[in-house]
Amino acid sequence: MSLIESKNDIKNIINTYTKQWKWFVLAAIAALLMAFIYIRYTIPEYEITSQIQVVQDKNSTNELSMFKELDVFSGTSKQVEDEIQILVSRANFIDVVKELKTNISYMALGSIIDSEIYGEPPVKLNFMASDSIIAGTTFNFFVEFTSETRFSFTEAEDLPAKEYTFGDAVPSSIGDIIITPNVKNPKIHTGRRYQVSINPVERVAGAYKQNVFVAVSEDGSNILDISMNSTIPQKAKDIIDKLIEIYNRNAVDDKRRIANTTSDFIDNRIKMISGTLSDVDQDAQDMLTEKGMTGSGLEVGAAVQVSAASRQNLDNARNQLQMVTGLKEYMNGEVGYEEMPVLDVGSGAISQATAQYNQLVAERKRLLQSADEQNPIIVNLDQQLKGLKSTMTSSLNALETNVGMNVSTLQSQLGRIQGTIYSAPKNQKELRDITRKQETTESLYLYLLQKREESQISFASAAPRSNIIDKAYLASPTPVKPKKAITYLASLILGLLVPFSVLYAKDLLDTKIHNKHSLEEITKDLPVLGELPFLSKKDSKIIVNDDRSVLAEALRILRTNLDFLISTKNEKDKYKNNVVLVTSSVPGEGKTFVSTNLSMILASTNKKVLLVGADIRNPKLYTFFSGDSVDKLKSPERNKDAGLTDYLISDKLSVKDVIKPMLVYNNTIDVIYSGKIPPNPGELLMNKRMGALIEEVAADYDYVIMDTAPLMVVSDTLLLTQFSNHIIYVTRAGVTDKSAIQFPIDLNAEGKLNGVSFVVNGVSLDNLGYGGKYGYGYGKTTKKWWKF
Repeated sequence: MSLIESKNDIKNIINTYTKQWKWFVLAAIAALLMAFIYIRYTIPEYEITSQIQVVQDKNSTNELSMFKELDVFSGTSKQVEDEIQILVSRANFIDVVKELKTNISYMALGSIIDSEIYGEPPVKLNFMASDSIIAGTTFNFFVEFTSETRFSFTEAEDLPAKEYTFGDAVPSSIGDIIITPNVKNPKIHTGRRYQVSINPVERVAGAYKQNVFVAVSEDGSNILDISMNSTIPQKAKDIIDKLIEIYNRNAVDDKRRIANTTSDFIDNRIKMISGTLSDVDQDAQDMLTEKGMTGSGLEVGAAVQVSAASRQNLDNARNQLQMVTGLKEYMNGEVGYEEMPVLDVGSGAISQATAQYNQLVAERKRLLQSADEQNPIIVNLDQQLKGLKSTMTSSLNALETNVGMNVSTLQSQLGRIQGTIYSAPKNQKELRDITRKQETTESLYLYLLQKREESQISFASAAPRSNIIDKAYLASPTPVKPKKAITYLASLILGLLVPFSVLYAKDLLDTKIHNKHSLEEITKDLPVLGELPFLSKKDSKIIVNDDRSVLAEALRILRTNLDFLISTKNEKDKYKNNVVLVTSSVPGEGKTFVSTNLSMILASTNKKVLLVGADIRNPKLYTFFSGDSVDKLKSPERNKDAGLTDYLISDKLSVKDVIKPMLVYNNTIDVIYSGKIPPNPGELLMNKRMGALIEEVAADYDYVIMDTAPLMVVSDTLLLTQFSNHIIYVTRAGVTDKSAIQFPIDLNAEGKLNGVSFVVNGVSLDNLGYGGKYGYGYGKTTKKWWKF
């Protein structure tokens, strides 16, 4: 394909769509109008955002801290990711819905759109059913103010409403409801209709969970951005602020619960040790009173000084052993999973495991608020807690063994040192034992008092997990949905795409001939003589003398092209090269219309023209020569109804007997009608008189036009091609299939048809000419489309 042909194809493709510009304009206007209606009646959504800082736990350890300092790992820390999951947990959203009571919504019903009322509903509701029932139910009803003191109630919009007085108990499927007005002047609300919707708390919480987005401000940062889109900005602000409040409150409650557990454990130990200390003090007092001792210990001072260091170490070891034993007994006596007291037993691993155990217990309790113990997450936490408890028990057993061995060693060492004291008076030795026991018990008592104070300080100073940087606020006064510019642009593109798609699909599925250009793409070397315009019912089917219509101009071009073929083609032996056969593929393509008007345009040049109705199966020629505009000139009276079939059957009739001279719109033309319809048309056309007829009229006339039967329907036309010099094959725009054109092309290649040329009939005005760009009607004034 040459470059010029390629450019022409592109121009033709573009022209296919530009010719239908009106549809594109209408579609664009309709799309923009729909976009305007959509924007006008769509409730806008706004973005509400907030920002918080996650406070890192100072006591927590992180094995990857060294690698983070070296920038080996990057991204969000694990703790921040965990806090995000805790923040947007389902349990938190359930608490949000319960505290804000957003599972009950109020809608003001309008004629076109309904709008939600938030903050100050028109009515107050008091349900007789329990809160647990209301929290899990789905229920809708409609309320309409009928007067200042009365209202109508119905559970379905299409059901008849019942009227009640404000404050009455209204029966419903979920129990009685007491409805009271929540407006200053109920009278001005008369006639207004509201819909109250009650939805399950968990469903509303799930919807909020899907609509709230939490993301880290930037990699490695502890700052979280929280956002939510809503048609009611204040509602979204309340939801986000309440979510942050509940998140911080739960964190504080978890820390205080651990502190309380530790404090309770220490109080129990203090009570027990306090009794022991009182007993020891009483024993020392009784002995000093009974023995009359001063208790100064000067007699054994030297020995005591020697063993002071060993005794102190032994006391410390015993204190540690007692703490380890106490914690071990607490763990063995624990049923279920509760927070463990945080004690310093001399092992960092056990302290760290205790902190991790308490964190998992707190997470388990929070999840149990919205799930049961069979939940896979709860089961997983139970397994982790069980593993931690087993590890801690093993660690405590090992630690108890080590501390016990240390105590035994110190006791042995102290025993050797005390060998020197055995020589002291027995009373002094007993007093020292009591004093030692008193000092040990007192040191443990003071240690527990210190830990209890630390626990109380921890309870009082429990801080939330996050600091609020920005409370929820409106991110922008411009709504995020719908976006006007994007909506109009998308609508315009879609509006233009619809007619384009329709035209493209129509063109893709179209297999019909539409004008001369589309026919020339198939015929290639075979000529296309011209194209005739489509005629409406009010248009004349036959041209008149000095006609200036588009049809007449198209026929003149057809006449000129036909004369060119006649003058350039070699003449046959018998004829003057003036016999033209007109046919088509199937009926209805306009072959009779073309043959008739071609005869008229040829006759307008004062040429002798004979029109032969050779379609003897379905003659239509007579329909064009009737009415006041046709004047049948003088012809033999005895054979006035004789036609072609009569001539072929009867040897008595001559050619002149079947020729009918006519004056049509001041043009003289001779016509041979088809005659009576014979039972054997094919055999009749094979009569040798047919050849004699054509030979005779070809010599007497300048043009002989033969209107024949459709070529693809019957074989009659093939029988007549031997008498013709030219064959005009008529196609009809929008009717003739492109595949049907291949039939005469193949016959021409096989030599069964000679001198084949084509005519396109019924071409619409926008397709007339070369792609509709250059049409007919030169010198004819046409009114512009915008002038009515």
